[in-house]
Amino acid sequence: MTAFKSLASAMAKGYYRDKATLFFAFVFPLMFLVVFGLLFRDGGVDRIKLGVVGDGPVVAALESTGAVEITRPGRDEGLAQVRAGDLPGLVEVDGRGVTLHYAASDQARAGLVQGLVSGVTQSANVAATGQPPAFRYSAQQVEDDSLQPIQYLTPGILSWGIAVTAVFGAALSLVSWRRKQVLRRLRLAPVTVGTVLTARIVVTIGVAVLQALLFVAVALLPVFGLQLSGTWWMSLPVFLSGILAFFAIGMLVGAFCKTEEAATGAANIVVLPMAFLSGTFFPVDAAPPWVQAVSQVFPLRHMNDGMLAFLVRGQGAEALLLPCGVLLAFTVVVSAIAAKVFTWED
Repeated sequence: MTAFKSLASAMAKGYYRDKATLFFAFVFPLMFLVVFGLLFRDGGVDRIKLGVVGDGPVVAALESTGAVEITRPGRDEGLAQVRAGDLPGLVEVDGRGVTLHYAASDQARAGLVQGLVSGVTQSANVAATGQPPAFRYSAQQVEDDSLQPIQYLTPGILSWGIAVTAVFGAALSLVSWRRKQVLRRLRLAPVTVGTVLTARIVVTIGVAVLQALLFVAVALLPVFGLQLSGTWWMSLPVFLSGILAFFAIGMLVGAFCKTEEAATGAANIVVLPMAFLSGTFFPVDAAPPWVQAVSQVFPLRHMNDGMLAFLVRGQGAEALLLPCGVLLAFTVVVSAIAAKVFTWED
């Protein structure tokens, strides 16, 4: 226990004495949470801006939806704005004809306005016949009405911040200790490998817990409006499994690399693409199918999904099986490889 306490204390002091490490562990990922949280805070109340030429029941129906902001720029000016990307569409009403002008270069907005104008036009056609609709349509959100974008952003960015800290902390410490002959001294000292690893893991978990507390505390501020689901505490096994998985990646990077510069570059190559392909900054469900398939290989994807399942969706214990199983299996495999290639000295 004396050796464990001494090692854990030395590693913890290495964290808080290094200002650069503190910045990239706490401030840097928190900046993404704050920026994206402020950007998408009011994302659910924005209205679609449409140009309109003419008048009639379809225009009145568009205005009554509350989802459309009507502008009347004139036909030529409106078409120019659509071509320039300033307007997603221009609705031209001429008697009984309704024409939607849109730019195919922006497929997302083009599809949105086509569906909206088409739906409103069909409803107006049914109303004009004087017959009741054959089918009644309604849409209901499965989550609570208070759900905000910050609740989707927090799990992903928090998981990414933990991954960065665990990978970089383990890799750089291992390389630095090897170069400074610290590992050689530990090997000759009456300290077991298990004690060294346990101390490193405990410190990594401690830093990750502080990160999580800081992230959640900031996201809970009224300006962001995070609301935890009733099963938020069930995210803890996913949280711990993710730390172990990324700690194993850091050990593997540190086992291969010989200098701190090489370890930094290798860790960036591993973590940064993983963040973009695992749904940290945007929903991976909106990505092409091949990207979704590739993302299943990455531990960050499963940590994101697991944290989201409990912090946002309020799922039950059965949702623990897949993310925890994948993360723990990944930990075992990567740790075995890292142990195989590990060396005490250069």
